[in-house]
Order: sequence, then structure tokens, then C-alpha cells
Amino acid sequence: MEALFADPQFAVPTISPDGTRIAYLAPHRGRRNIWVRGIDRTHADAVPVTHDTRRGITVYHWTDDPRWLLYLQDTDGNEDWHLHRVDLDHPDEPAVDLTPMDPGSRVVGVESLPSDPGTVLVWMNRRPLFFDTFRVDVATGATTLHLEQTDPADTVLLDRDGRPAFRFRPAGDGTVEISAVDTETGDVRPLTSVGGAEHPMGVQPQLVTPDGTGLLVGSFQDGDHLRLVRIDRETGAETVVAAVEGHDLDISGMMMPGVLPPTVFTGRRDGEVLAARFVADRPHIEVLDPEFAEVYARLATLSDGVLGTLSSDEAGRRWVATYVHDREPAVTWFYDHATGESRELFRAYPDLDPATLAPMRPVGFPARDGLPLHAYLSLPVGVAPENLPLVLLVHGGPWSHDTWSFSPDAQFLANRGYAVLQVNFRGSTGYGRRHVTAAIGEFARAMHDDLLDAVDWAVAQGYADPDRVGIYGGSYGGYAALVGVTVTPGRFAAAVDYVGVSDLAHLLRTLPPFSRPYFVNNWYRYVGDPEIPEQEADMLARSPITLVDRIRTPLLVAQGANDVRVVRAQSDTIVASLRERGVPVEYLVADDEGHGFANPENRMRLNRAVERHFAEHLGGSTSTPASAR
Repeated sequence: MEALFADPQFAVPTISPDGTRIAYLAPHRGRRNIWVRGIDRTHADAVPVTHDTRRGITVYHWTDDPRWLLYLQDTDGNEDWHLHRVDLDHPDEPAVDLTPMDPGSRVVGVESLPSDPGTVLVWMNRRPLFFDTFRVDVATGATTLHLEQTDPADTVLLDRDGRPAFRFRPAGDGTVEISAVDTETGDVRPLTSVGGAEHPMGVQPQLVTPDGTGLLVGSFQDGDHLRLVRIDRETGAETVVAAVEGHDLDISGMMMPGVLPPTVFTGRRDGEVLAARFVADRPHIEVLDPEFAEVYARLATLSDGVLGTLSSDEAGRRWVATYVHDREPAVTWFYDHATGESRELFRAYPDLDPATLAPMRPVGFPARDGLPLHAYLSLPVGVAPENLPLVLLVHGGPWSHDTWSFSPDAQFLANRGYAVLQVNFRGSTGYGRRHVTAAIGEFARAMHDDLLDAVDWAVAQGYADPDRVGIYGGSYGGYAALVGVTVTPGRFAAAVDYVGVSDLAHLLRTLPPFSRPYFVNNWYRYVGDPEIPEQEADMLARSPITLVDRIRTPLLVAQGANDVRVVRAQSDTIVASLRERGVPVEYLVADDEGHGFANPENRMRLNRAVERHFAEHLGGSTSTPASAR
């Protein structure tokens, strides 16, 4: 458990613009902190340049001045992100908050501004409903309003000189109007509109080309699969930049840039597109730049995984790459394209032996209405794959997807003797327009049926014991677990709800006010608007809290006290109702967490509880099996 759920020993590596140093996250003072070392040095020579003891750091940025690093941090998971500066010349000094703001305000984006060295552009809502763009002098902290947002629903994209280039504006019917913005006058000229419900997470990506003459977006055009398309700024004409027949552009990296593998790889110096990632049984990298093709060919020989995150110096000579693998989490390599030198830098979890870990096998089967479903199956190592206890591990979102990668949760459960099934039910992104829009109106209906059909498939294949099936998920996955024990109360032998939704109408009413303009193509379209009485009634009918008297399945609930997405009341209400009826329920609350547990001690506490819960009710192990030692 400690090997799987402790903070990684090395994570999120990047190389400095001049190619002389590497930054990365590693444990320091009990939390993930930023370390820096010379390109030819080891971790023994590295220096921790941040000293956070309250919450680990996840996102950081190099600046164009080698003296400064920037990072984002919130307070105990409340997602009120602030931008902090680190002085690499004085690494022992406290970090400086460059964005002091009132509670409830946050930084949502940081970009360099090549035309103005020493500054960065920062998007933050000092006005609660408006995310304005500010120019921040990194050395002094001086902050200047750069672009004021006039409509909270609008998104204005800037070119490399910081000038407005394109505007996104949602229309009343759910489509998004894309317009060109005149850099001199500010006049707006409509170019095209893109579809609505098939983009529940918004039109992604949104990248202005380096020369400012085009816009790169994800578009289904007239097909079922998402492509990378260029929209011309003058004519509005669309040109396909990257497409893979039968596969979607993978937009999941847009949700956590720099941490998750990117949708589009771009050059550090000029911002040109190098390659794009597509969804497949194993993620597929489509190389687009001829010069990068030579680099990629070499990088591809360093690991049998799939290229994950990638960083280079401005010259495009020195590269630091991580790789996605189901049994080798985040192996990082260094490659010098000028000399051909390559060497392994570090492994995120050096104490894990890949031979003892479970392969994540892609599988597929049809839903009861014929919709193709893609899933991943992880089976215990060294155990006959027959009549096993099964855990259905449900992803969050729901507009995301499980992918072939290292999953600590799947590995942990497989190690304890469970078959683990992760299904990309309808509504999951990455499998086409038809697949995602098939979830409209289907919360607690066909989306739940997909999960049941997945269990039936595993039973029919002989993998799973139908009497020992558990369900476990976070966020939407927690909602799915609660639906499982309310809508189908006899189907699961145990359930774990981790920061899950119990009341759909309450969820939408308590999300941050600035997020509401973005609900049109996801929550309102797929679930309903709680301000419309008949839709609220339907939402309540599909909310586990309405059916709580049906719960008789052993239930474990875990919640972060500072969660601003699924607030604590969502879990409190379920637990209180069960306890009033005398139904046993275990409830874990972490006072220093938000929408998911980030601190290692809380992850350990949660997984010890999950281990006990499933062992008691499904019959798995509570210690490492001899076959996997």
C-alpha cells in the first residue's frame, strides 16, 4: 500500500529553457515539493526550492529568466489557486504570492509572453464572475490589467504578442460561435460555429497558431470522431491537421496541463505543433512535424510505453520525456538530439517491480442496446482468472475516460485478489460523438445499465463471481456507486462512494457561480436545470438521496471537507439518513482535503478502509498475496 499510494519519488519533470537544469516534484518535509538539479547531476545533488508542509505542489512553470520558477497552490483543497514565485538564487527563502486575492477567487491559467520578457499572463477572477487577464512582472510582482472580460461566458484567445485573436461565445442553442478579433480595433467578425452537446467539456483544444493566422480546435466536422482542425482567421476555412480513422483526439490532457499527457505537443521556442495524442487501446501519438519525427523515432526506442509528458530546451536539442505504461509508472528519460546520448533519469516508484503488477488488458463488448463499450480488465497476478471477486472501478467526470496507464487503485485491488473492471460507459469522452451524446438524459438509466452490462460480461466470461461484486468510484464514480446500491440494491455486495454526488439538483446549486455559464453543454444538457421545476423533479428521481431507503449494501463513504465541486453536504446527508435508519455505514472525512485526497496520510487512511471493506464483504485479501511478493 505504501509503495502504491505514497507520493511518487519523482514526478512532473521539465527542463529549463537553456537546457542546463531539470526541475521536478519529489518528497520534502512530508509533501511534494519542487527540486532543481543540473542536467548532469543526480538527486543527491538536487536542491529543494519550495518547502510546503501543508499540501503538495502539482503544477509549476519555468520562466524565461533562469532565476525564477512559478507554481500554483491552493489551501487544503479549496481550489482557490494562487501563483507563487520561487527565487532559485535563494532557494531557502519563502515563496512569494504574486496573486493575493479575496477568498473564492483563483488563478486558472498562466502563460509566458514572449513579446514582453520577464512577464507572464495570468487569468484570475479578482471580480468574482469574470476571469480577466493580467500581466504580472515576475521579478517585482507588479500586476497590470491586460484584458478585461466583458461577458463571463466569453473566452478570448491571445496571440503570442498578447493581442486578442479569437473569441468563443456560447449561443443559446448550445453551439459555440468562433469569431476573429481585429488586433487593432477590437472588432469581432464571426467565422464559424461548432456543435454543442458533443463537446461537454467545451471545444478543446483552443490554440492560436504561432503566426496568429489560424486557430487549432478539436472538431467532429461531419464525422463521428474528433479531429484536430485549423480554422483560418481570414476566411474561416477548416483544414484537418491531424485525424486517425476510428479514433478521437484525446482531450483529457487539457484538464491538467503539464501533469497529464498533452493533447497537442508544441515546440518550446516557437509553439509549432509537433504531434497529437489520440484515444486507442494504447494511446496513439500522431507525429506532425518532420523535424520532430527524428526526435520521436529516438524517444520511441527508450521505452515500450507510450510518450507521456515532454519537455525540451528552447533549442530543441535536449529533451526530458516520461512514458505511460500499465506496469511501469512514469519512467523519465533524458535525450540529447545533438549527440544521440540518452539515459534514464528516474522512476516515479522505484520500489515497485513491474513483474509483480497486473497488466491492464483492453476488452470490449456491446451494451444491451448495441452501443459498443470499451473497457480495461486487470486480473490478479499468479491467480487463476476464474470466479474471482470483482470490483467495478468507475471513473469520474463523467466526461473523461479510463485509459491504458498505471492505475494505483487498479493495481492495489488486483494485488488483493480482485478482478478489476474499468468501463468507458456512454458519456465517456474519447469514443466518438455518438458514444458521448448517448448519455443525454441517461444518468441513473442507460449509463448505469452500461455498468451492469459490463459486470454481466465479466461473469459470462468466467472471470467474476456474481455474488462477490463491488462498485467503487470517485466524483461521478461515487454517484455511480450510490446509484448502484439504490437503483439496483441487490446487485452489489459492497460499495465505496468517494467524493460522490448524492443529490444532482443540489450539486448544480452549490457549484461556484463563475462556472455556471459553462453548464449549457454538460450538466444542463445531459442532466437538467434545477431552476426548471419539471427538470428538477426528474433530477431528484435520479438522485440517490431520494432512494436512500433502498440501501442495504455495505457502504463506505469518503469526503474532503473543503470540496467545492461536490460539497460535504452531499455525503453528510446520505450518511445521516443511513444512520437514522440504523444501516451500518463507514464515513471518512478529511478536514484538509477537497475533491479527492492529495496528502499521503489521507490516501493511506482511505485505502486501508477500502481494503478492510472489500475484504469483509467480497472476500479479498488484506495483505500482499505470496504469489505477488
